[in-house]
Amino acid sequence: MSEDARLLANHRVHVVPVVLALANPPWQQAVWLDPSAFENLEHIFHTLFDDFCDAAEPEGCLGVSLRTEEEVALMRELGITLNAAAAEAPNDTDAEYLQAPSWPKVVAAAGRLAQVMVANDLKELSALHDADLSTST
Repeated sequence: MSEDARLLANHRVHVVPVVLALANPPWQQAVWLDPSAFENLEHIFHTLFDDFCDAAEPEGCLGVSLRTEEEVALMRELGITLNAAAAEAPNDTDAEYLQAPSWPKVVAAAGRLAQVMVANDLKELSALHDADLSTST
């Protein structure tokens, strides 16, 4: 595996799960509102804006945590909706975010991005599998 592929895989293993969590309201209610759970929106924001991507300016994430220009555009949309929800949560609590008027837009944007990211990862996995089969026969 190339160093670039290793970097992409290392970043995506963090980014894809948080995008999936943003697309899943039952998960949000069950996990983010449980004070004993590790994951919360602070973790989501750090992953998407600080640690493994920059959802506000995702162009620099292409080839690092995002595979395609489509993922970049969808991540930008997700970043915009998350920032809109943040403006509607003055006390910065998870419960406020989930009740924010713009939260359904966050869920929808995350859902579109999750679908594309998972499909792209499955294509990559399939290509790796096919390449492995062709070298082993």
